[in-house]
Amino acid sequence: MKRSAHATWHGGLKEGNGSFGVASGAIKDQRYRFRTRFEDAPGTNPEELIAAAHASCFSMALSAQLGERGITPEAIETTSTITFENLTLTKSVLTTTVKARGVDKATVEAAAAAAKVGCPVSKVLKLEIELALTVAE
Repeated sequence: MKRSAHATWHGGLKEGNGSFGVASGAIKDQRYRFRTRFEDAPGTNPEELIAAAHASCFSMALSAQLGERGITPEAIETTSTITFENLTLTKSVLTTTVKARGVDKATVEAAAAAAKVGCPVSKVLKLEIELALTVAE
């Protein structure tokens, strides 16, 4: 399986702008520029997209790990917060809530630990990954 995305950049770094999309068409003509990446201007940036990829990948990996332990969660909600400093991605904090009735917290924690290292996006990120897990019924 292969997945692809396309990006175009016009102009210099600070005054230029770009757009990107994905082959499936789920994301089209998303604009980005210096201010959306290095300042707080509205819009997206590569780090935000990595955070989205990490949060979604981890949630799916955790679902798989829970399934291997006989648990079907009602919901898994994950936020990934990526730290970008000195032109380097240094940390991803995964803040996750698992909603499942009657589960043993230790079992969910073990599944989350396995998902954290087994998630394909975690495997490619060369940064510190921190997990803050809440188990709710």
